[in-house]
Amino acid sequence: MNTTFPQDALAAVTHADPYPYYDALAAVQGLRFDAGLGLWIAAGAADVMAVMRHPDCRVRPLAEPVPAAIAAGAAGQVFGALVRMNEGERHAQPKLALQRALAGVDTEGARLRARRIGGHLWRDDGLASWMFEVPVSAMASLLGFADSQLPAVAAWMGEFVACLSPYSEASQIGRAHAAALSLLAGFEELMRGAGPSAAPGSLLSQVIAEAQVVGWSESHGLLANLVGLLSQTYEATAGLIGNSVLALARQPEEERSGAEDAAMLVRAVSRFDPPIQNTRRFVARDCEINGTPLLAGQTVLLVLAAANRDPRGEGREFGFGHGVHACPGQALACAFATGAIEALMAKAHPDSLRTLNWSYRRSPNARIPLFN
Repeated sequence: MNTTFPQDALAAVTHADPYPYYDALAAVQGLRFDAGLGLWIAAGAADVMAVMRHPDCRVRPLAEPVPAAIAAGAAGQVFGALVRMNEGERHAQPKLALQRALAGVDTEGARLRARRIGGHLWRDDGLASWMFEVPVSAMASLLGFADSQLPAVAAWMGEFVACLSPYSEASQIGRAHAAALSLLAGFEELMRGAGPSAAPGSLLSQVIAEAQVVGWSESHGLLANLVGLLSQTYEATAGLIGNSVLALARQPEEERSGAEDAAMLVRAVSRFDPPIQNTRRFVARDCEINGTPLLAGQTVLLVLAAANRDPRGEGREFGFGHGVHACPGQALACAFATGAIEALMAKAHPDSLRTLNWSYRRSPNARIPLFN
């Protein structure tokens, strides 16, 4: 194997150029066991899709529905109610309500909202924080928060998502619990007060309306999944923006133009340099997938970035999931990222793109550049 390849599929996430390695992984059909990682690896499009569709491959281990580190606190209560982190009929109504609400979002309006917010938040020396602030602020605005509330919401979300990393420290988890309480209170205030009525076209009002249609009336679950919409936007879309910035920096200056090119660039990055490079599925019962027997309790690492590049995948993008746990906000994430890139193109001096310095944030799953 080429010595420039990353050591394994987890190391690939933050490798300078993992894509030749991913191409090699995707070329191998069938699941294989990585003894060093103690994980089954699914990298080809057909294998990744088969695991995602299999009813015995769960998004969380049966014995640990909420990560143990955050179980005893508000962040754990939010995590435990998220429809993307749960299985079964009990979560069918919430999932349907969120899917319908997100499907009704005007993505062109979302792009313009992100462009406006991105221009307002731009600081020549603040790219590292800007790429996180723009998408979560745009989502919070879309949900119904006032512009004056956006900085606080973005700060709370930054503290909340820290608890979702396996590398989080105790102090970060403590702040995450406090941030979860603040976010829940903020959404409760929106629902109780003027938010939805002042902005009847807000995403929050759409979620509430769809929840009533499908009969979803559990208030904590609704509040928790609203927090979940923000958390999904915070990191995944920030990574999409950051990787799009790098793609833009590699373009000759004369090729950079307007909204259409920004949208094409974001879509290409979403597939070929995605922010979420892999995810896991946990085997609940003994089963067989594409001829490979799996045992209950084993874990499968789905190398989404490799599956994206598999020509047999017929152009599918796996970075936003597939099957019952597919992210319904892919179009919205791309719209936010496009608006952010347009704002950057309007605000940033071309020289600043040519002299970017960055490293990748330590993560087993997400490829997110940290700009210095």
